[in-house]
Amino acid sequence: MSETIEGLGPSAQFGLQYLDSEKDKKSEYSITYKELGKSYYLLAKVLYDKSDLIEAEKNFIKALEFTQTPVDCYSILKIYGFLIRIASEKLENEKAQLYIQKAKELVNNLSTKLGSLGSEYFYNLGIIENYSGNFSQAKENFLMSYKKSKEENEPEILSKCLLALAILYYNGKNYKTAIEYLVQLDELLKIINKTYLRGSMYYYLGKIYIEIEEYELAQKNLQMANKTLQEKKCWNLHGYLLLSKGIVHKKLGEFEKALVYFNYAIDSTDPTHFKRLFTIVRSEIQDVNDESVDIYLDRTNRKIHERTLGTIDFKHRFVLLEILFLLAKNPGAYFDKDKLAKSIWKDEYNPLIHDKLIYTSVSRLRKLIEPKIPILNNEAEKTPRRKYILRGKDGYTFNPRVKIRFHSETKYVSEKMIANVEITSPV
Repeated sequence: MSETIEGLGPSAQFGLQYLDSEKDKKSEYSITYKELGKSYYLLAKVLYDKSDLIEAEKNFIKALEFTQTPVDCYSILKIYGFLIRIASEKLENEKAQLYIQKAKELVNNLSTKLGSLGSEYFYNLGIIENYSGNFSQAKENFLMSYKKSKEENEPEILSKCLLALAILYYNGKNYKTAIEYLVQLDELLKIINKTYLRGSMYYYLGKIYIEIEEYELAQKNLQMANKTLQEKKCWNLHGYLLLSKGIVHKKLGEFEKALVYFNYAIDSTDPTHFKRLFTIVRSEIQDVNDESVDIYLDRTNRKIHERTLGTIDFKHRFVLLEILFLLAKNPGAYFDKDKLAKSIWKDEYNPLIHDKLIYTSVSRLRKLIEPKIPILNNEAEKTPRRKYILRGKDGYTFNPRVKIRFHSETKYVSEKMIANVEITSPV
């Protein structure tokens, strides 16, 4: 009977005892506990790729029971990475924090037991700091790993490090640097075969191009991500790709097409496995699906969508956008010249300066957003000339009878979401 091995769980101990009892029957079929643990890990990876996060989690936990420290420390950290990803996607904050804490303890102990600290150590340290929300420390460790992996000729670690840095800069809205790291990753992946990394690379290029409003490039890269991951028979990013494609059409003002993709994402997503994704897609659908909306205001991207005129770009019309939002946020309330001067130009009202300025600005705004309303001769007095911005003796107001929708200005922030951790996060 095998002796108890420190660091193994009860299931693993039982597995060893069973293997010892069977090994004399057919030695050619006997396997070691390490091989058994690897089998659980590989099964968990397959389930993870196929979007069965619940069964994947069970098998990752079983794989943990067949590991020993410190010899399997990096394998353990990799498993913790997958478990943190899964917990984050299922919005299980406490469970994710527990795995993060265990990973922290392991990586801290590692520094005292290893003779030298190489690229793999700093990469894993960066991953843990990122999971913990310590993004500046994560960047320092990724950069150290980046440097050492080049010196040590470790292309696999270098490739994961490049993706990690790109994601870190993407989340920090430094899109130029993020693209630079993804370009490096593209060159490296011509040498080493890492399909999931390539799929993730295309996915993040797509997301970056959405943010910088290069929608044709965004669609191209999202399509490449989809094709690459299909070749690997990997489906856990499928819902996120549909979501991103929908966002491209939404930002183009093509709301009906956006809703098609959002609904596809909902239909193909199991909310018990992908709670995070389901929450985001549902928010997007709620944001654009009301056909009775007259005017849709997107301050984040400086665009509006008027039901009959389509999408109108306010990118270089900052003052007009500010006037529009001031009035639209307060429908029915009149703003005279004094209030407009103080609210928009942050200045005391001066008729010599502001009279013409206000009149010209409101006129330009009306020309942009007001649809042409046909006026019948017998109803000329009853039909308003303007649909949105009305003029009264006390100033201007936004018509309270029209239906407005404001694009959500917050980015799906949830207290249950773990730092920047999502299904594509490196492990």
